[in-house]
Amino acid sequence: MFIKNRNQRIFELTPGHIYKGPVSCPPQRPKTHEGFLPMIQRGGYGPCYYRHTQSETGQKERHPMSPHPVYHSLRIAGRKSTVSHNHNEEKASSPAKSVAQPELSGKAYKRAARRQRHRLNWLLLVSRHINTKPDAANIQGTEDRSPLYAEDDKVRFPRRRVWTACKVVKYLQTALMILLNGFTNVTVLEASDRIGGRVQSIQHGKTTLELGATWIHGANGNPIYHLAEDNGLLEHTTEEERSVGRISLYAKNGVAHYQTNNGKRIPKDLVEEFSDLYNEVYELTQEFFQNGKPVGAESQNSVGIFTRDVVRKKIMLDPYDSESTKKLKLSMLQQYLKVESCESSSPSMDEVSLSEFGEWTEIPGAHHVIPAGFIKIIEILAQDIPSRVLRLSKPVRRIHWNCSSHDAEEIVDQVDHNQDQRPSHSPVCVECEDGECLLADHVIVTASLGVLKKAHETLFSPGLPLDKAQAIQKLGISTTDKIFLEFAEPFWSPECNSIQFVWEDEAQLESQAYPEELWYRKICSFDVLYPPERYGHMLSGWICGDEALRMERCDDETVAEICTELLRQFTGNQNIPKPRRILRSSWGSNPYIRGSYSFTRVGSSGRDVEKLAEPLPYIKNTKAPPLQVLFAGEATHRKYYSTTHGALLSGQREANRLIELYQYSFGAETTKPNI
Repeated sequence: MFIKNRNQRIFELTPGHIYKGPVSCPPQRPKTHEGFLPMIQRGGYGPCYYRHTQSETGQKERHPMSPHPVYHSLRIAGRKSTVSHNHNEEKASSPAKSVAQPELSGKAYKRAARRQRHRLNWLLLVSRHINTKPDAANIQGTEDRSPLYAEDDKVRFPRRRVWTACKVVKYLQTALMILLNGFTNVTVLEASDRIGGRVQSIQHGKTTLELGATWIHGANGNPIYHLAEDNGLLEHTTEEERSVGRISLYAKNGVAHYQTNNGKRIPKDLVEEFSDLYNEVYELTQEFFQNGKPVGAESQNSVGIFTRDVVRKKIMLDPYDSESTKKLKLSMLQQYLKVESCESSSPSMDEVSLSEFGEWTEIPGAHHVIPAGFIKIIEILAQDIPSRVLRLSKPVRRIHWNCSSHDAEEIVDQVDHNQDQRPSHSPVCVECEDGECLLADHVIVTASLGVLKKAHETLFSPGLPLDKAQAIQKLGISTTDKIFLEFAEPFWSPECNSIQFVWEDEAQLESQAYPEELWYRKICSFDVLYPPERYGHMLSGWICGDEALRMERCDDETVAEICTELLRQFTGNQNIPKPRRILRSSWGSNPYIRGSYSFTRVGSSGRDVEKLAEPLPYIKNTKAPPLQVLFAGEATHRKYYSTTHGALLSGQREANRLIELYQYSFGAETTKPNI
C-alpha cells in the first residue's frame, strides 16, 4: 500500500514492523491526507516506535526505532531514484542522525511480531451479502472463533502501486489492509457465488464484455488507473479508447449520430451548437455548490427542472432559429437529460439535487477501458488474500451489535443448543442465513445503498439510529443497465461511434417517466464498441430508472426485437437484421445489489453521506466498545460516490479507523484488545 509523505512523494510501505517490548507510539495523531493512509512521521519512514530507557538521573528517555529490514522495506514508486531497503544502513550513512538500533535477528523479530499481533475475531460483512427475505425461523449452526489467517511468516505483499480500492472491491482492499497490519482473525462474507459485485466481466469469444464497471474515470492520481497501469492492464488499450468526453463512449474518435424517430439524422453543426448550449448550462449547475449560490424556488432544487427551464428559455429567445429548429433542439434536450440520468444512475435528473450536484469531484484525465476486463483489478487484489478468509455464498440475516455477554450467549444458544463452551464476550454477533453464528469485535458493512434501503430495518439489532436511517432513505440509488447487441455485419458507417435516439414528439415533455408498455423510450443510445478487431460488430445500449427494471423483466427475445425495431425506426434502414446475440445486465433485480450506484437526491446532502459512513456506536457513547459496526462503499464517499475509486477509498478509510484504534490504544498499558 502506498503513502504520501510531506513532500508528496509516493512510497510503498510493507507493513510488518510490530515490535513487542517497551514500545509506544507517538502521542500525537498523524495528519491525514483525504482518503489516503495517515501521513507518515519522520519523512515517510513508517510509524515512529520508540524504545524507552531510564537515564542515570532517573528520567525516562525514548529512542526512535526503525523496523527490522526483514519486515519493513521501502522503495520510491514511479521514480528512477531508489533508497536503501535497510533503514539502519540508511541512518548509518548520516552520522549526525545516527541512532543506536536494537540487535534482533530475523527469527527473533518475527517471534516478537507474532506475539504482538492483535488476535481479534474480525468479520468483514461485504457488499451483496444481505438476504432481504424476512425469515425468523429457528437458526441452526455453530459459532466460528478459529483464526482464519495466521501465516505470520508468509504474508504476500502487493508489489504494485495501490493507493486505494474500488466500490466493487472495497471489501478486498479493506481485508488486505487489515491482514497486512497484523490482524489475524479476519473473515469476509460474500452472499453471491463469485467475487466482484458490480464488476462483472463476461467472456465473449476472444473479448470481454462488461456488464458492470467499465471505465477507469480519470488518470491523474486515480488509484485504479495506477493499479491497472502498473500491472500492464492498459498495454492493449488503444488511443481511441482513452475517451476525454462522455464517460459512456467506447471511443473518442468518430461522430455521434443523432437520429430522430422519423429516421432522419440531425446535422452535425446543429448538434454541436446545441451541445455548446447544454454544456454552458451544465456548468451553471455546478456553481450552486462550488460557489455557494442560492437555489431559486422555481427550480425546486432539481438539476433536471433547472436545466430544462434555462435551456428552453435560451432556445426560445434565439432570434436566428426557425420554429422547426427550436423544436428539434428541445427534443435533443430530452435526449441529453436521459444520457445524464444514465450516467448519474438516477430515474430522472429531476430527482438529482441541484444544490449538491457540484460536490461530486472528477479526477482529471481520460476515461480508460481495460481490454482484458475490469475483473482483472479484482483478481490482483484478491491474490493476496488467503482463500480461507473469503467465504462465498454466505448471505446474512441479521447483525446484532452492542451485545452484552448475556445477549451474546442467548444468541449462540439459539444457534446451537448443544454448544458446551461459552464464547468470550464480543460486542457483535452475526446471524447467517444458513444458521451459522459468528462473533466479532468489529464488522465492516459494505452492502450497497439499495440493499440498505430494502433491509436496514431488519438487518440491524438494535435498529440503526434515526439519523442514520433517515440518511439511507434520503440518498438516492437507481439502476443503469446495458444491452449488448452483436451483429454479423455493421449497418452503421465507419465514422459512427454511437446512435443517439431523439424523439421529436417529446419536445415539451415535462417528465421522463413512461407507462410500463413504453419502457423502451428510456433507451437513450447505442454506442459502438471499438475496436472491431476486438469486439466484432457490437453495440451497447443504455437504459436507466424504473424502465430499466421493466426491461429486466422481459425475456431476451422480446428485448432483441424491440431494440431492432428502434434501430430500424431511427436510422430509417428497414433492412437491419435481428442481432445474432444479446447480452444485458440486471442490477436492479439482483437481490444482493438492488441498483447500480448512488446519487445525491433532492432533499439530501453530503452530510447524509457522512452520516451513513459514521461508525456505530456513535462516539458520544463512550461506555460501549468503539467501532463495532463500520460502513464502506461508494455511497459513503462524499466526493467520489458512484465511482470505483470512491469505493476503494472508503474501504481503506474504514480499515484505517481500526488500524489506528489499536495502534494508538496499545500505546497505553491500560488498554487491551478483546481477544
